Amino acid sequence: MTVIGREKKWWKQASIYQIYPASFCDSNGDGIGDIPGITSKLDYIASLGVDAIWVCPMYDSPQIDMGYDISNYEDVYRPYGTVQDMETLIRETHARGMRIMLDLVINHTSDQHAWFKESRASKDSPKRDWYIWKPAKYSATGERLPPNNWRGNFGGGSTWEWDEATQEYYLHLFATEQPDLNWENPVTRKAIYASAMEFWLDRGVDGFRVDTVNMYSKHQDFADAPVTDPKAPFQPAGFVYCNGPRMHEFLSEMNAVLSRYGAITVGELPCTPDMAKVVKYVSAKEKQLDMVFQFDLVDVGFGKTHKFETAPRNWTLPDVKAAVERTQSIIRGTDAWTTAFIENHDQARSVSRFTDDSPEFRVAGAKMLALMQSCLSGTQYIYQGQEIGCINTPKIGYPPENYLDIDSSLYYKMVQECFGADNKAELDRAFSAMQYLARDHARVPIAWDGREKYGGFSEPAIKAGQDVAEPWMKVHPLAGEINVAAQLDDPSSVLAFWRKMLAFRKEHADVLVYGDYKGLQEDNKETFMFLKEAQGGAHRVLVVLNFTKEPQTWTVPSAAELGLPEQDLVNMTRILSTHEGKRAEQTLQPFEGHVYTISN
Repeated sequence: MTVIGREKKWWKQASIYQIYPASFCDSNGDGIGDIPGITSKLDYIASLGVDAIWVCPMYDSPQIDMGYDISNYEDVYRPYGTVQDMETLIRETHARGMRIMLDLVINHTSDQHAWFKESRASKDSPKRDWYIWKPAKYSATGERLPPNNWRGNFGGGSTWEWDEATQEYYLHLFATEQPDLNWENPVTRKAIYASAMEFWLDRGVDGFRVDTVNMYSKHQDFADAPVTDPKAPFQPAGFVYCNGPRMHEFLSEMNAVLSRYGAITVGELPCTPDMAKVVKYVSAKEKQLDMVFQFDLVDVGFGKTHKFETAPRNWTLPDVKAAVERTQSIIRGTDAWTTAFIENHDQARSVSRFTDDSPEFRVAGAKMLALMQSCLSGTQYIYQGQEIGCINTPKIGYPPENYLDIDSSLYYKMVQECFGADNKAELDRAFSAMQYLARDHARVPIAWDGREKYGGFSEPAIKAGQDVAEPWMKVHPLAGEINVAAQLDDPSSVLAFWRKMLAFRKEHADVLVYGDYKGLQEDNKETFMFLKEAQGGAHRVLVVLNFTKEPQTWTVPSAAELGLPEQDLVNMTRILSTHEGKRAEQTLQPFEGHVYTISN
């Protein structure tokens, strides 16, 4: 009997390409990526072999948090285009046999949204309880204090902002300008569904990536978070405000709307280490979400009290293996589904984080990570630029003032305030962490042609003979080396290898997409080895990866490790490698990866 989680569906075996509009392609030469720019590159995207695109927020927004602060769900940020441009993009994506997903940002709005303007107008406003307002607390000496000690996700400040006009605080888990909606109010929920979801579903979108999907239900006592950072007045509180008591009720209600359209969902699920809780969100029987992003792998090496409170490469390979195991394990014996990703708009570049981005190794590292990710079970997500092996901006030649993300700038400011603007040691430590982990690296404009001005980011305008403005964010210093045009016709390029892996994944979907994952030799700090087994055990493949800059020998697993009877001889046939030509079987070159079929 087929486990319901393994029922074949288009979105399970899909590879989905994520697009960050501001940084993808600028069609009119104003230095900002736009919707027509995305449309102009659909043939390129389709040529990769992907099945769908996911477009990050393109809604009307003041852009305090790059569009995750939405002032109108039913309109488009003008520098990106218009609703009509979006309708064209939806139509043209479908014409190429691909689907399209949008970002659904419904934990909070912008403080410029009409709903919030009305909510903060007075305590008697009909929309006052569309957001979360609380009176102040007071200390023994009469000092006004926020309702609790929660720390915001950006910087080190409170999640509560005092509103002088109405003499109450409002909750914002993210930036001050991103007030949280009150999901306890059923009228608010209906308005969210109509404005943020149905408006776009009626225009043909095929699904949503659901932002901060486990934050909508808060415990109504708004209790303090435990003190884990004694030196700070406000405390990390994700484990307090995530996965609240009505989360599953709200998601079931939301799913009833989405299911009318056959729309798919992938939720962003932070602060949920308990796999049983994850399974409940993505169980087919529960009818809440189709899949979620767990952050176990991409959070490897983060600091405990703040992600930047760490040193570069503060992880070991067994840490990576354990993280992969957790995300892969949720489909084992369940009706749940999972995802495979290693980059997105909130992460630094994987080649820089997990391999070596020096010129000698970056191509090999990018190919090895492509092989690893494409052999993991679940729906695969690829972030723009990942397919050409984009790397972090270098420390020299790309200074802190080039970092524009609110997360980076507030952290750097916090360090300056704590240790002094002249404390070079602390500022250098902070900048080293940012150069390794900052979200900015994913947002650097894509280089389409290194021979063109600004790396060809405004390629359609350049081809039309227009003068073009400098991009909104400084281009990568290596845009002349790492760009699409340089790789399009190069069979040994990272781009060519990604195309090969996406085709390979489709060809072996029964074992790579739907199969069970089993980590092998998990204490090994140099090589990463895992087995994939199709349902019923009819098809097995072995993946072997060298995560170091040195050649590594590896040991063939025993029959028992591979789940075969002890007396059986293990026959292995290599069917794919990151490196061309005849290779020594038991020695892996730096960042080399192999895939073998196993038979007995």
